Amino acid sequence: MSQDHKPRFNAGAAFKLLTEGNARFLLGLPSNGDHSAERRRLTAEHGQYPYAIVVTCSDSRVVPEIIFSAGIGDLFVIRTAGNTIDGSSLGSIEYAIAHLGVRLVVVMGHTHCGAITAAVTSRHDGHIGYITDEIQKGIGDEKDVHEACIANIHRSLKIVEDDLPDRHDVRYVGAIYDIVDGSVEFFEDLHESE
Repeated sequence: MSQDHKPRFNAGAAFKLLTEGNARFLLGLPSNGDHSAERRRLTAEHGQYPYAIVVTCSDSRVVPEIIFSAGIGDLFVIRTAGNTIDGSSLGSIEYAIAHLGVRLVVVMGHTHCGAITAAVTSRHDGHIGYITDEIQKGIGDEKDVHEACIANIHRSLKIVEDDLPDRHDVRYVGAIYDIVDGSVEFFEDLHESE
């Protein structure tokens, strides 16, 4: 693994970068994220310094680096269908907090999520069943897909908050991405944390 980094951004500053990045995306402005060859070289030589952890769905329409106008090394992204949380997800989050200095964890679901729809509408076997069973633990008998998505995000947040070491300087926030209009709605406003 890499050497430990001191936090470069507190949770409020990281939140501001995410919200400003999404605003740029919504306006169709060019990304202010650095994707250059120089940036690739610098991160290869000096490591990564992400300002936020984004736990989100594997859905190909949900690309946090684009949605938040971020560049190489800016976001530590963990993707699983239905943004479910397991031991690997927790280990990845813990690593980014402890060794990369990240102080903001976002669990982001999205509209029109196939995994949520599958969990609401039917029962699955095999590995897909593992995902839908995990989602069903958080949504219970909820039949409204949007409400089920929100309940699933809250469950994932609770797992992360309950299972990771308590750190007063790390903030956890839920969000939902609208794949039609491109907006991200956060469940909490962290601007006051700056």
